[in-house]
Amino acid sequence: MKKPVIAFAGLTACSGCQLTLLNCEAELAVVAEGFTFGWFPLADSVREKCLQYDAALVEGAVSTPEDLQTLLWLRSCSTQLIAVGTCAVWGGIATIRNSDPRHEVASTVYGPATEIRTFNPRPLSSFVTVDFAVTGCPPEKHELLATLSSVARGTLPPLPGYPVCTDCRNRENRCLLIEDNQLCLGPLIRAGCNARCPAVGIVCEGCRGPAQETNVAAELELLVEKGFSREEIVSRLHRFYPEWDHEQHY
Repeated sequence: MKKPVIAFAGLTACSGCQLTLLNCEAELAVVAEGFTFGWFPLADSVREKCLQYDAALVEGAVSTPEDLQTLLWLRSCSTQLIAVGTCAVWGGIATIRNSDPRHEVASTVYGPATEIRTFNPRPLSSFVTVDFAVTGCPPEKHELLATLSSVARGTLPPLPGYPVCTDCRNRENRCLLIEDNQLCLGPLIRAGCNARCPAVGIVCEGCRGPAQETNVAAELELLVEKGFSREEIVSRLHRFYPEWDHEQHY
């Protein structure tokens, strides 16, 4: 049986999503045996591109002409294009200042003489069709491995769409929102992380993006009634997904 040919590319991001795969040390030998990595610049010094990929995994937001060129190339020569990580799926931290003029942001960070070659970062879906998404900042190892395993079988895995609160209940965590009156976004955010942060007393910051079928507007009103300011709530909702229309139902 022919091994699936895979590409794994990084755009504007921290490379943490690619490192998630490389940190799967116990499984790497199996992954290497089951796939041909035709393009993986972070892990392989070979720069010879393949003509066709069974799947292209792409990390990061699109913010430069080079990013867009890479994305369009991978989309054109890949059977499946998979967004990996919150930046690729929702925009992530890279997009948090998209509402400000780009030249002002660059001038503040790098100085007034900076030549601007970037544009406002956007998720992959703003430019191409995305066949599947593995969210998370970074994604969970088991979800990334499940995705690769499914690609090898010509399918895609059923990743969770329910909220983090479900994971909290399963772990019998103390509810930081109800019991401690902290601004926890667990009711709105997609599970799959096993409620790692709430389990150690840290509120859910929303890094995995919105859960499916959540009434965001109603939850926002509940949080306001609990004493949190609307400005603070919206700021938290937009931290990893700045274009989240929080007034709509999801």
